[in-house]
Amino acid sequence: MTEKTLDKKPHGMAILLLLCILYIAAIAGTIVCALHLEDGNGNAGYIAGTVICIAYLVLGWILFGGLKVLKPQEAIVLTLFGKYYGTLKGEGFYFVNPFCTSFNPAAKTKLGQSGDVTTEKPSVATAQAFGGGDKISLKVMTLSNAKQKINDCLGNPVEIGIAVTWRVTDTAKAVFNVDNYKEFLSLQCDTALRDIVRIYPYDVAPNVDTTGDGMADDGSLRGSSEVVAKRIRDKIQENVALAGLEVLEARITYLAYAPEIAAAMLQRQQASAIIDARKMIVDGAVGMVEMALERLSENHTVELDEERKAAMVSNLLVVLCGNKDAQPVVNSGSIY
Repeated sequence: MTEKTLDKKPHGMAILLLLCILYIAAIAGTIVCALHLEDGNGNAGYIAGTVICIAYLVLGWILFGGLKVLKPQEAIVLTLFGKYYGTLKGEGFYFVNPFCTSFNPAAKTKLGQSGDVTTEKPSVATAQAFGGGDKISLKVMTLSNAKQKINDCLGNPVEIGIAVTWRVTDTAKAVFNVDNYKEFLSLQCDTALRDIVRIYPYDVAPNVDTTGDGMADDGSLRGSSEVVAKRIRDKIQENVALAGLEVLEARITYLAYAPEIAAAMLQRQQASAIIDARKMIVDGAVGMVEMALERLSENHTVELDEERKAAMVSNLLVVLCGNKDAQPVVNSGSIY
């Protein structure tokens, strides 16, 4: 099913005025014909005129069903006796075949978050005049995906949420190819998110292939958020293409370890940070000790044997690598 746009000009106001004038004329004609028939001056023409006016008064309201009002970025999918008639687009006041009916199974469905789909009961108060409540919005809309608990590629449970920006591009596919395109989009967002998150670790891990090329890489949910979001968008778009929807963007809005392992993972991150910091401190301290020994040797400031050099290196490393400030001990005697 492909979209067929109706090429109609917005002449609805002129048709509305014409229908109102015809109703007034029908009422006046009925009264005039009835008066002539009552006076006994009626003939076949007055009888026929009375029948025509009364018939129009009884059935003329059907023509008002062909009046449709569209706001900017709205569309109406029309069916005629069960067949797809066409899609009416563009703001204005239109008149179409009065026997056409608008059709949109998702008209009363609202999306709060993914998985949070509500359907209102149809009511006269919510229906709009000259078009009903079956209009399809062509505006760019956002679906805020509810936080989901998903296991990453290492089996660690993580909580992640995304925001998906989307719009309807083919109204015929959206209405006829799926039962409810809003519910369909909500479900596909959840499944696509799970499919992609299972490929990545939360943080960089060794021997993990996230690209599918058979080689380990540095991809992760935390460090490659842009790449992950793009893959999620592409996956959702692949799934909802048959519904005539376009996914413009998908962004990660929330990412964290699940509460049951958050504390343990925090300790792991702290330990890793401490180890990295210690390595940097040791590397710097060794360089400073080497520089000190070289300077003392070049300037012949003091002659040290190997035992004294070892003691000096030990003392300098303790001072430079210690967590607390060193307390110096002054030796006023001989070093031997």
